[in-house]
Formats: sequence, C-alpha cells, structure tokens
Amino acid sequence: MLVDHARITVIGGNGGNGCVSFRREKYVPRGGPDGGPGGDGGSVFLQADASLKGLNAFRYKRKFVADRGRHGEGSGRAGRDGEDWVIKVPPGTLVLDETGATVVADLVDRGSRVLVAAGGRGGRGNAAFATSTHQAPRESEPGAPGEEQTLLLELKLIADVGIVGFPNAGKSTLISRISAAHPKIADYPFTTLEPHLGVVDLGEFRSFIVADIPGLIEGAHTGAGLGIKFLRHVERTRILIHLVDVSEGSGREPAHDIVVINGELRAFSEALSRKPQVMVASKIDALSDRKRLKAIETKCRKASIPFFAISAVSGKGLREMLEGVWSLRSRQEAEPAGAPAVQGGPEETRGMTSRDRPRRGTLEADSSRGLAGGAGDRSTTAGVLNRR
Repeated sequence: MLVDHARITVIGGNGGNGCVSFRREKYVPRGGPDGGPGGDGGSVFLQADASLKGLNAFRYKRKFVADRGRHGEGSGRAGRDGEDWVIKVPPGTLVLDETGATVVADLVDRGSRVLVAAGGRGGRGNAAFATSTHQAPRESEPGAPGEEQTLLLELKLIADVGIVGFPNAGKSTLISRISAAHPKIADYPFTTLEPHLGVVDLGEFRSFIVADIPGLIEGAHTGAGLGIKFLRHVERTRILIHLVDVSEGSGREPAHDIVVINGELRAFSEALSRKPQVMVASKIDALSDRKRLKAIETKCRKASIPFFAISAVSGKGLREMLEGVWSLRSRQEAEPAGAPAVQGGPEETRGMTSRDRPRRGTLEADSSRGLAGGAGDRSTTAGVLNRR
C-alpha cells in the first residue's frame, strides 16, 4: 500500500528523586545538608531517516519508554540524566494525536526531528532547601513523571514519482516493465484498485520509487470513480508522469484527456497541479495516425514540458523516458530546501530542565552529528534498540 499507518505510545522517562543527605566527616562538626538533585528523564523524539521506506517496524513494537533519571546522591552529586530515545521514521510521516484530529508534526524533510514526549524534571535534594533559618532540612523533591501520549503515524510519501492518467492508459503495464512490480493487467477500466509501488533501477547506483496510481476520471475530486483518496497519495509524490493513450483503439481524444486530468488535479489542490510533470504518450505501437502524437508533442514543447513517446509492450522509448525523469528528479534534489534550520537536537537537551527542553511538537533540523543521534541517544529502527 502507498499509505502505511501505525499507532504507537511514547513515554518520557521519569525524573530522578532528590537526595536527603548530610555531610558527615571527621573534623567537620557542622557539615550541613549535601543531598544532590535527581537527573532529568530522557525524552522521546521522532526523526525522519531517508534510509527507511515504510512503517513496518511498528507492527511488533508499539511502546517506547525513555530512560528515567537517576536519583541524587550525597556529597552534592546529581543523578545522571536518562538517555533520550530517537525513533526513526521515513520522510513524509504525518504525526497525529490519538484522535487523528490534530497534526503534531509533518516530517517531510530528511533529518527533521520532533519532540513527542518530554522527560520529567529531576527533583531537588535537601541541599537546595537550606536557608539561614532552616539549616538542616530533611525534605527533598520527587522526580516529575515523563509525558505520555498515543500517536498515530501516517506515511504518505513513499513514491518519488506517481503515474497518473485515465483508466486503461497503460499505467500498470508501464510499471511492470520498468520495475519488478506485478500489478494486475487487463483490458478493462479500473483494473488497478490500489496503488502499486516499484523500484526503478537505472544502474550506477541510480534508483527511484514509482507508484502506479489508480485511474482518474472526470469528477474524481468529488468522489467519482475511485475518487479522492488516491489523489491524496499523488499529492505526496515529487514528480508526475502524465500518461496519455494516443492509440486510435481507445476511442479517446488525447488532448482532451490531458485537459481533464489536469483539471482534476487543479480542482483537488492548486499545489498538486503545480507539480512537475513529464508528459508520456503511450501505446505508440498501436498508433497509425502520427498527427495525434505530433499535436501533443508540439503543445508540450511550447509549454516547456518534457515529452516522451513510448510503447510499454515493445519497450520503445522507455529508457529515454526514465533518463528524463531521473534528470528532472536530480535537478529537484540539487535545489536548496529553503527550510530554516532549527537548533537543538536530543544531544543538546542533555542536562536541561523540562522547562528548557524544546516544546513537544516542535520540529528540529538534523544536527551535524548525523541521523544516528548523539552519544547520549537511543536510536531505534525496526523496533531494535541500539545503545551508543
């Protein structure tokens, strides 16, 4: 499935208790209180990791609890802070609250990070309560409990490229030829009932993920046909391959089909209609009137839209089309992201009180220490805990 869902529970570590202690040492008759404070509990973060493509890790592990802070000790020694836990998710993960009504964060950019459960603050030791009139306090503070909440994770960005077009335009045949995907292929409309993913390998370590989106018809943005839910998936792709059947056997007018599909994209979302498109004329092996093809190519050239003519059955033009898509994708990745960096990763919150830590739901940019987190973090992928 193009969209994956998971429900997880995240719990920040409890703060350590403060210590009640008095200095007892030879030749020091009035040592006074020296109980140290407890350590802060660890926090739980979600971080986008480009090496992940799905939420399968959360099928078996759904509860994540950060380390608690250690208790304070005598001689003014503070308890050690609990280790933070960094949960890695694929880029494009939408984080919602338990009801699904509120968006906590949208982890679109690689390396973006969000605090979802802050650790509890460590309690003060009795040394903090000493005053001129209260020189031997025997009270201390317990550590504060960590935050706890249930989150819904929804993955919407798996594919780099989405294939859109009318039913029976040859989308499933195309993805079966350019990848190892095996969607159902038949000569009737709406053969594809759900998105199919395939990995396109161009060699020389060049690859991208393509999604076969079910066919769109006029009125899809209002729920006609398979409707609106698949348009939501297309909204997350970076590039659209607009596939148009130019064969006479389809009984359709290619120029009109292009207008209808673009109109549906625009009606659903203006941002969706502005996505880069690659116009692809399919089934040229069954085309006898070359004027149909030439008319579309001329319009695309004038609009500066990349145009390719292919036959998925014979393989003609497929390599040229894939190289064109890769070139467009490479240019997109070379452009600066433009997102302002937000300081402060889990490593930079070590030793902070709960009031100093980033607020829950605040996005943070990836630090220079990389995706794996700092030395004081726990990072988990596929439900495996890796201690640093």
